[in-house]
Parts: sequence; structure tokens; C-alpha cells
Amino acid sequence: MSKKRIFVTGASGCVGHYLSEQLIQDTEHELFLLVRNPDKLKIDTSVRPNVTVLQGDMLEIEKFADLLKTIDVAVLTATAWGGENVFKINVEKTLELMNLLDAEKCQQVIYFSTASVLSRNNEPLPEAGEFGIDYIRSKYQCLEQKSKLAIAPKITTVFPTLVLGGDTTKPVSHITSGIPEVTKYVDIIKFLKADGSFHFIHSRDIATVVRHLIDYPPENQSRYLVLGQEKLTANQAIEELSAYFGKKIYFRIPLSIALANAIIAIFRIQMDAWSRFCMEYRHFVYKNAVNPATYGLPNYCVTMSDVLKLSGVTQFSANREIETQTQKN
Repeated sequence: MSKKRIFVTGASGCVGHYLSEQLIQDTEHELFLLVRNPDKLKIDTSVRPNVTVLQGDMLEIEKFADLLKTIDVAVLTATAWGGENVFKINVEKTLELMNLLDAEKCQQVIYFSTASVLSRNNEPLPEAGEFGIDYIRSKYQCLEQKSKLAIAPKITTVFPTLVLGGDTTKPVSHITSGIPEVTKYVDIIKFLKADGSFHFIHSRDIATVVRHLIDYPPENQSRYLVLGQEKLTANQAIEELSAYFGKKIYFRIPLSIALANAIIAIFRIQMDAWSRFCMEYRHFVYKNAVNPATYGLPNYCVTMSDVLKLSGVTQFSANREIETQTQKN
């Protein structure tokens, strides 16, 4: 494969760490890694030449205008999760960055959106643009507007589902950080039955897919790619969670929408419009989700057991936590 000049935003984030690490270790591409704070990048960038760490902010992306005109592939993982600049960064400045690329020279833009803006048919979900939190609405707006850019035909949009990842040297994703807390209640969860389904994908698997796409851009097919392992129902997840801890399930209590609404009313729980929509939508599943196995590459995190192990949850630690809680009560 010919060497490429690759510009990566959000290199110090969870996905950015895994991606930057793979690109450094497994390719010879010339890399430009954009980070706001270089101290947060816990990757050895000195192991080979042609790796440049750029200190900068998406709010001032115009400072890199000259460099961007020389880039062959741009991988845009940077995002603002909230705050006053969420629309400015996720929409205005992201579009500006794409416009600064040379539409003739640049071979591909790999833009990170979120599966939350898509319907089950992999089409834009209107409710995401109407009811979504600021992060989701900003991604929805960018999805609509980027099609007007000169470089639009070269944009590969990836839509990660529930993102896992993180360890002692990499930032932990929001989902992974909450898993140990959830497993404390396995003795309660095992008795529940819920109507819902979802996909997940580990950041290392995302990096593997993106590394492949850099060298093999999609051709003669949709450039909308949902990133996720096989669909998992909520009941399957509960059963696999229980099995992981050796917990037997003797009966299940169905959690219906009516019951959920009753609980919300009784305890006066405040819910925003997006949370209520998600509760009623329930099945966040998509057509033809891709992962490393799609391209004949090794998968890293496939099952719930993999998820639990990689999140630092062991059968011993969970059982010990449950025993401690019981003793306190």
C-alpha cells in the first residue's frame, strides 16, 4: 500500500487512542495527530518517524489550513459531548475542516457520527434531530449539511453503536465506566425481562475497521457504515450477564412501558423528550452493521463475557461486592 498523509482529530480520546496506536504500530503512513492537550496522549509517538503531534483546537481549525490541503485521508473522531460550543465544533468547525481539504487531492474523509441519528433502516431518524440532546442534534445537523460539500463523494460516514473501551493507558468510554456499577445489581437484574435490543463495539474493533477503510475505501456501495457487533437483545444480555456470574434464573418479571410509566409517575421522575423517545423506541438496531469480521479481520470484543472481562469485571469481584452490600443491609 502506498504511504498516505493522514490527519486525525480527537487523537487523545478513547477511540482516538486505539486508532492512533494501530496506525503507528501497523502502518507506515505519515500521521498528524491533532490534540488539545498533548499530555493526555498516552501513546509513544516516537517509535517511528513521520508521526507529528499537533497541539490545537477544533475551534481554531483554520490554523491548519495549509497542512490540510496536503492531506490524503482525514479521520474525524473529535467531538464535543456538550457545552456551549457543541454545535460550533460538531457542525460548523467540522464542516469547515472538510472544506479546507483539497477535494481533488484528498482520497477520503472518514467522519464519525453516531448510530443514534439513524433509524432501523439506516436512514436519518427525524426524532434525533427534533428531540435529541445537543450532542445528537449536532450530529444530525452535520449529517444533513455535509452532503453539500465539494468533498462529499469522498466522505465515508461511520456510525458507532454503544462504544466500549479504555484501560490504564487509554481513556475509558462512558459505557465501559458504568458497567462495574451495573453488575453490582446482578441478583436483581437476573429476574427482569425487557423488550429491547442493541449493538455494541469496542474501540479497538473500531480502530481495526477504520485502519482497513483507510487503505480500502468503500466502492460501489453505501458510504454509511454502522459499526457494531451482532444484535443483542436485552434479555440475551441479562441471561449472559447472569451466566457469567453463575446466577440461576428461576423466573422473570416483564418490564413493560406501562409499568415504566407508572414508576415515572409515582416517583415523579423527570425525563427529557429524548430519554422518553428512547424508552419507547427500545430497539436500537441497524441493517448490515460492520465489525472487523466483516472484512475478514480478527474481532477483539464479541460477547457479553468479553465486554465484562475487558471492563475489568471478574466473577470474584462482583460476588464480593454483592456480599458486601448484603452485609451492610
